[in-house]
This record gives sequence, structure tokens and C-alpha cells, in this order.
Amino acid sequence: MNEHFRNHYFTAVRMCLLVAILVHTILSCSLLTGASYGVLLLLALLTGALSVREVVSRRMQAVCLTAAAVLTCVVFGICGRGTILLGVLTGYEILTFIRPSVGWYLLPAVLSLAGRESTESFVLTSLLLGVIYVQHDHVAEVYREQMKEDILNEQSLKHDIDRRESAMKDELKQSLLASENQVLEERAQLSQTLHDKLGHNINGSIYQLEAVKVLMEKDPDRSRSMVQAVIDQLRTGMDEIRAILRKKRPEKHLLAAAQLERLCADCRAKGIAAELVTEGELSAVPEGCLEVILDNCFEAVTNSLKYSKCTKIGINIVVMNRFVRCTVTDNGRGCKTITDGMGISGMRRRVRQANGMLEISSDIGFTVNMLLPIE
Repeated sequence: MNEHFRNHYFTAVRMCLLVAILVHTILSCSLLTGASYGVLLLLALLTGALSVREVVSRRMQAVCLTAAAVLTCVVFGICGRGTILLGVLTGYEILTFIRPSVGWYLLPAVLSLAGRESTESFVLTSLLLGVIYVQHDHVAEVYREQMKEDILNEQSLKHDIDRRESAMKDELKQSLLASENQVLEERAQLSQTLHDKLGHNINGSIYQLEAVKVLMEKDPDRSRSMVQAVIDQLRTGMDEIRAILRKKRPEKHLLAAAQLERLCADCRAKGIAAELVTEGELSAVPEGCLEVILDNCFEAVTNSLKYSKCTKIGINIVVMNRFVRCTVTDNGRGCKTITDGMGISGMRRRVRQANGMLEISSDIGFTVNMLLPIE
């Protein structure tokens, strides 16, 4: 209701002015010339022309204003100076339709000088009408157009932000999916490498040990040399295993991101809207900090699922120049006082050991904020 009134308040003002000036015109015509039914009919048609233009197209508005101008001239010709204000009002209606510069709004006031009686009151009334129309056409309407433009810009900005956020989420999901695929491929390569490099080694050792079992009593010296050869071969195999594992071990930050995304997926499977957002280069975070972040995120999310009765969980990781900030939030019921139990105490201990800071708040939902140094 208030919004509707704000959008159409000037229509109500114009109608009130029209009614007031019509009453003045009728009284003036009755006192000076005696109003006839024809004049009243013309005034009724003029009122209809000025009123109907509020609900028709712009082209029809021009037709209505032309008819109103003609009717005003006819009434002025019949009734004389008593209809000056009606002509002024019609003039302002035409100006508000055309929207010229402010100087043109003085023109209708000049018409009020046509009356020899009460000239000052007519001029002041005409100027007041001009101020009302100028305020609407060149102040209120400009402000309204600016508001519309600002709203459109704001909506466009929000749409752009949502689009970028969606693109970032899609990119993150694709990155995590690529990381998981890379892990699977590396596992397959590791399995194949272990089979190719160590299979022959181990099989050869088994054959030699079988021979040792046969020759142990007949030829102890040869058996001892064969056992030593098996030992050396197995040691070589162990060295190869260590080298392969060091080479094939996946990067820690990719595994950490995949684990957190899997944690969010588990929450979504339980009906909780969970989201992981990362900013910055996660590869710059040391493994120790990643371990703290992982452990505390799992602890915080577990507490949210158990106690908060939330419907949304967010994990946000921001990598800065010298610090990494991790925030876990939910929209649950929270609590007035926070008591450090086993879980929260463990989070504090891990963050303290990493020379970081932990802040827990429960004003709106529950928030766990960690700040860890990465240098």
C-alpha cells in the first residue's frame, strides 16, 4: 500500500488541484456570468480528458491534452478571466507531459497576468502550482529514475557476484574432481609399478628360498650364500618400495581439499547444505597446518551435526601472505555459554601447538575461526 502510494502520489495531488480549481472556476463563473449547463458539460469533459490520460498510452495522452487545451480555450472564451487558473493548470499538465527545461514552467504563470482582478493572488497561486510541478518533474522524477538505475545496477552487480560465485564453485568442484581422479590414477600407476618392479624380485626370492630348503643339509655353505643373496635382494626391493612411494605420494593440499569436499558431501547426504570455499593458493599451506585444519574441521562439523540442529554448514579457507584463516560456521541454535569439552579442548590444543589462534562464537549459529601462520 505504501509503495503504491509513493508511486502514484503525484496523480492524487494533481486530481486534488484539478478539483479545487474546478470548484473555483464554477464559483467564479456563477458570480460573474452565471454558469450554464453547457459550461458545466465542458468542465466535465475537461476533467475527463485530464483524468483519462493517467491510464492510456503516451500517444493517447497527447490526444487527451490537446482536447483539454481546446476545452480550456472554449471555457475561457465563455466565462472569461475566472478560468485563468484552469488554463494555468492545463498548461502545467502539458509541460509535465513534454518535460522541458525549468524555465518553461514560468510560462503558465504569465497567463495569470491576463486577469485584472486579484492579480497578485493569481500570480502567487500560479507560481505555487509551478513549484509543485517542477518539484515533481525535475526533482522527484529524477530521484526516482536514479533510484531505478541504482536498483538495476545493484541487481546486475548481485547477478554478476552470483555468477562469479557459481563459476568459482564449479571450478572448485572440477578441481577437486580432477584431484580425486589424479589420486586414483596415481594409485593405479603405483599398483602397476609395484607389480612390475617387485613381482620378479619377490618371486626370485621365493624360488631361492625353496632351493635353500632343499640344499640346507646337503650343502650348508651354498645355502648360506643363497640366503644372503635373498636378504640382499629383499633389501634392494625395500629400497625400491621407498623410492616408489616417495615419488608417487600425492600432494597434501590436494588430499586435504578432497577430504573436506568429501566431508561436505557426507553432510549433504544427511540433508545439510554444506559448502567448501577456498581462496588463495592452498599449496602454500604447510602440511602441519593442513593437518590442524582437517582435524578441527572434522571436529567442528561433527559438533554441528550433533548439537546445533542446523540446516547449513560452511567451511571457508582463505590463504593470505603470512597466515591461513579457516572458518567453520552453521546456522543452528547456538548456545549462550560455550563450555570447553573434549572436542573444543582438542581444537585449542592443536591450534596452540601450531602457534595459531582459535576463536569460537555463538551469537548467530556457531562459528569456529582459526588463524594459523604459514611462515
